Amino acid sequence: MATSPFDIGVVGLGVMGANLGLNLASHGARVAGYDPDPRKAEGFTQRAASELGQPGLAIGSADLETFSRSLGTPRIVLMLVPAGVVDSALDQLEKHLRAGDIIIDGGNSHYPDTERRLRRLSDQGLHFIGMGVSGGESGARHGPSMMPGGEAAAWNHIRPLLEPAAAVASDGAPCVAWMGSGGAGHFVKMVHNGIEYALMQLIAEIYDLLHRGGGLDNAHLHHLFASWREGPLSSYLIEITADILIQPDDNGAGPLLDRIRDKAGQKGTGRWTSEAAFDLGVPTPVIDAAVSARGLSGYYEERQLASRLLPGPLSTSPDTLQARVAGALEAAITLSYAQGMHLIAAANTAYGYDTPLATVARIWRGGCIIRAGLLEHFAETYKHGAHMTNPIFSPAIAQRLGGLESDLRAVVAQGAQGGIPLPAFSAALAYYDSWRSARLPANLIQAQRDYFGAHTYERLDRSGSFHTSWGIQDTSPDK
Repeated sequence: MATSPFDIGVVGLGVMGANLGLNLASHGARVAGYDPDPRKAEGFTQRAASELGQPGLAIGSADLETFSRSLGTPRIVLMLVPAGVVDSALDQLEKHLRAGDIIIDGGNSHYPDTERRLRRLSDQGLHFIGMGVSGGESGARHGPSMMPGGEAAAWNHIRPLLEPAAAVASDGAPCVAWMGSGGAGHFVKMVHNGIEYALMQLIAEIYDLLHRGGGLDNAHLHHLFASWREGPLSSYLIEITADILIQPDDNGAGPLLDRIRDKAGQKGTGRWTSEAAFDLGVPTPVIDAAVSARGLSGYYEERQLASRLLPGPLSTSPDTLQARVAGALEAAITLSYAQGMHLIAAANTAYGYDTPLATVARIWRGGCIIRAGLLEHFAETYKHGAHMTNPIFSPAIAQRLGGLESDLRAVVAQGAQGGIPLPAFSAALAYYDSWRSARLPANLIQAQRDYFGAHTYERLDRSGSFHTSWGIQDTSPDK
């Protein structure tokens, strides 16, 4: 290690850690890297020398003591390790740190774990920040979206390091900002991942509806998705979908996509979002449907059997659908973002995070997996209504949804009639219709609950809680 102090240390030199470390160094920070695997530590040093063209700007080590001594004070350490080993990594790291030092957990930690760690480290005088990082391997190297939260006192120390390394939105703003206290940073990243599940499922359902149901080939679908790269559907996920559709199979003829087993994996962050929504009483049905759809896809062998046992149609009208799918997709994506924002707003109330919703929309505009042109509307909406619980209450967004809802209905109906499962689109439509219903059938549910459990109910015409002795019929003769 060099004797002059480094500005920041990166613990964990896997793909994300090494790339983010090199990104920080590319923007002028002197970066010390640590990994217990000497090959990764040496590989980081070699990559830095090759890519940065300035010896000593970023150096890796496999010795934790040497690493910690090389850092300036207060020491700033960015951890990028798997969620399951964060506590053990902290246990080792703490021994080499002093009061006033700053630890940033840049992995996908669950927000309750972040809050627990913050309390423990705060007792030792250490500042702890939970920071969501989105953008994948390429984003980490060239500019991710970053969502830090925790102890606000530490933000001024890390801000000059993070802002130059972040992605840049179309207006030149860095895609990193303070998300609030406690576990806010990881909560926002968790919601980001839940929305990511929803958007991926919606895109997959359009693909299925037009390909399996409508008979359109991958080349045709590529041109359709490529046409959406500009306009209201412009987004990272639309861009990569267009590329995926025509990627050739190196091991055979035809598109690679047609050879991939339809069994989706998941690391649990989507499920965390649904669980948090249930805990806070916030409806997130599109996200929930996406999580369940991945789970159902895992029953691959059982689905092969069921496909032979369960009858049903399997066709749609592609000519009719193509005029509708773009509007339906825009509506469903808008509702997915709205559900995520509503959940963050609820966490502000329940946990006191004070997460600025306009800022969340702003830093998601670049670098992250869910970046999309539609987020400009959300950023603008929250600029004028910072405390709005759900952006569908914005007149501008409500008007956009009103112009798209007929497309959403048409696509859901086509899927149902053609036997193509559209769980996320169906959930989006039900969510929209539920919000616009001044009266829902929950009155019957309350009556049922009171009937079998004496849970009481409220009335429309008077205040208070009421219980009825149900089942007593009026047997008086008709008059």
